[in-house]
Amino acid sequence: MRIAEVTRNTRETRITVRVNLDGTGQSKLHTGIGFFDHMLDQIARHGMIDLDIHCEGDLHIDGHHSVEDVGITLGMAVAQAVGDKAGLTRYGHSYVPLDEALSRVVIDLSGRPGLHMDVKFTAGSIGQFDTQLTYEFFQGFANLALATVHVDNLKGHNAHHQAETIFKAFGRALRMATTPDPRSAGVIPSTKGSL
Repeated sequence: MRIAEVTRNTRETRITVRVNLDGTGQSKLHTGIGFFDHMLDQIARHGMIDLDIHCEGDLHIDGHHSVEDVGITLGMAVAQAVGDKAGLTRYGHSYVPLDEALSRVVIDLSGRPGLHMDVKFTAGSIGQFDTQLTYEFFQGFANLALATVHVDNLKGHNAHHQAETIFKAFGRALRMATTPDPRSAGVIPSTKGSL
């Protein structure tokens, strides 16, 4: 079973993340930011990843530390769960529409962290969620999962729809990238022999 649990405590946040990459899309989420929980649920459901996240953060300041640190901790947990990446598909991609919005996410579990994001949100916040923090979440994830992540919102007028297509596409791309490839069982998917 590809399961990992990571606890990360700082002066700003106290976070525990548990992932099961071979799950059924179940989630238990508590970050204190309702819309963010809704987006994390999209990752679980569409990624078929069981996800348990509990975050106590300094929300009296704003949501920045909580969102960024959840991304960091989730990245750590995914990196731990995939191990040496032997037999993985490695690459994942997905296009997801929601009404007028369309987003594309591409992931490479390359061992080289990098985020390339092109999203122009049409609103500064959705509920209590600052849309600028979407970047911080994915940056934290990419850095600690040691993944290259490309996130593009290709169309969209409604910020809720823009965000939802991004998180759904991310879940589906992550599912593809972490899926074992039966044709390369036990083989590191790189000409270098390591990732």
